[in-house]
Amino acid sequence: MLASVVVAAAASRGKLRSLISGSRRLSSSHLGSQDGGPHPPPETPAPLLGSEPPAMERRPRKDPSDCSVLLFPGQGSQFVGMGRGLLKYPNVKEMFTVAQKLLGYDLLSLCLEGPEEELMKTVHCQPAVFVTSLAAVERLNHENPKAIETCVAAAGFSVGEFAALVFSGAMNYAEALYAVKVRAEAMQKASELVASGMLSVIGRPQAQYKHACVQAKEHCTSLGIKEPVCSVANYLFPDGRVIAGHQKALDFLQQNSRRLQFVRTKPLPVSGAFHTELMESATEPLREVLRQVEVRRPEINVYSNVDGKRYMNESHVRRQLVKQLVSPVKWEQTLHEIYERTQGRKFPHTYEVGPGKQLGATLQKCNMKAFKTYTHVEVTTYED
Repeated sequence: MLASVVVAAAASRGKLRSLISGSRRLSSSHLGSQDGGPHPPPETPAPLLGSEPPAMERRPRKDPSDCSVLLFPGQGSQFVGMGRGLLKYPNVKEMFTVAQKLLGYDLLSLCLEGPEEELMKTVHCQPAVFVTSLAAVERLNHENPKAIETCVAAAGFSVGEFAALVFSGAMNYAEALYAVKVRAEAMQKASELVASGMLSVIGRPQAQYKHACVQAKEHCTSLGIKEPVCSVANYLFPDGRVIAGHQKALDFLQQNSRRLQFVRTKPLPVSGAFHTELMESATEPLREVLRQVEVRRPEINVYSNVDGKRYMNESHVRRQLVKQLVSPVKWEQTLHEIYERTQGRKFPHTYEVGPGKQLGATLQKCNMKAFKTYTHVEVTTYED
């Protein structure tokens, strides 16, 4: 049974509907009415988070330059001080209050003051990035409501996918945060079972990443490691990958980087080999909690890390979120899916909502034309 703290923290499902998605008034250009009838006039607010998804109707294509896309960052983007520039915006303090009740510790204090080593832990940084990202949505809604009203698509990197789903109306804020808590704890526990990690790799065009992983696993086998794991965990941009697996495999890749046509390798400050089969033990706890929370069909296009395709329905969301733990994040493929268009067709405005600018950097490397209309929503300072 889902922890009662979720209910207590939310006070009622209706109250948390007003957080995040409740303030997001989806444009009538891509949502129908709640009862399946004609589209409401522009001034009519879209249904609040938690209400039944509206019926969809075929509409004339909008000018993409009048639309927006929101990108939500993942683990690794966190830093001490994030959230400081968000506290004056509506709902943000209440979001952190809900988080404190649900998580059992002061998340806001951890974000603002650290200590850094605690914030960097998987169990802390995943909820921290999730809440800070949705708080950044509140800032964007306050400063540029049109960006929220005209949003047609969202995507999140790893744990950022939960924030994207809350924004889209597919999940309730408190329940999604509880699922993130369970996910982070399960991933932390899985990472402690074996010495493992993740390695950022930039390769030459001729680099063969999968073959390099095969060689690394053969090396591990020669050391007596049974069933070694080494695979691409993140597809970031052309020639940019993250490889994860047993630590001895990653050591091999670094020591042989020149021969393997790697230009640069850098270990990531994470506790385990996320998005590989070494996370298998984390799948059942996440699957179980996702059975207990309400999931709805997203009201806008939300793209899955597993295959770069948009979610179709609530069961699809549940399946893919679990599969994501042991599958590579296909971020490069996701960006191609979102931004691919015929020549001469304009690009939407893109907003990175959350700490860091890593997703903007990947967009720049994948699609320079789309990057020209990219904006990062600041999370540390006010822009009065």
